[in-house]
Parts: sequence; structure tokens; C-alpha cells
Amino acid sequence: MTRFQNTVIVTAASVAVFALLWFNPAISWLYPRCYFHEWTGWYCPGCGTTRALHQLVHGHVVAAFRFNPLAISLLPLVGYFAMRGQLNAVKTIWIWVLLGVIIAFGILRNIPAYPFTLLAP
Repeated sequence: MTRFQNTVIVTAASVAVFALLWFNPAISWLYPRCYFHEWTGWYCPGCGTTRALHQLVHGHVVAAFRFNPLAISLLPLVGYFAMRGQLNAVKTIWIWVLLGVIIAFGILRNIPAYPFTLLAP
């Protein structure tokens, strides 16, 4: 990547962290709504991610995990590949595995029985 691309990425990440630090997604107009949940009443695999990241930047790891355990669990892996500049080097098989995990998570978090209710935000 070029120096300009790195600057843009760092700036965008800084703005995102600042927004998550200062504006609570549960009450702020700044963040988009989940139309999937609004239209169907079901939780998508990403539901709760913004609230989880808000909790994470405030140092509340357990609360972040409660909002979206999959997103919080994948952050170290994404961070590792991003820091090494290898996000585009991930093998195709792992992309399919990740897609399967995301779909399974989306299905499981909508099952209205314990312990699956723990996956809902």
C-alpha cells in the first residue's frame, strides 16, 4: 500500500474510534439502523456489532461480547491480517468457512431457546 492509502486508513479508523467513543449507538442518530431486524424481527449476524465496539473502546470486554460474540471473537484475527497487510492473501477456502460460520451464527442467534438466546444482542 502507498503512504496515502495508509494515511486514509488510519484517519478513517481514528474517526470511527472517536465516534464510537463519544456517541453511544443505543441512543445516537449517527449510526445506521438494521433494516433486516426492523423488517423481519430477526437478528442479522451483524446486529449488535456497533454497540459491541462502543463497549470495547470503553474497555468493557464482557459487555462487548454480549452484544455480538462473533464480531468480537473475529477482531483479533482481522487485526492480525490487517497489520500484516495480508487481508487479500486469505485463501478462498477460509472465506467460505467464514461465510458458513457467519450464516450459522445468524441462524443460531434467532432460535428462541436457551442457550441460543445468549447470542442475541
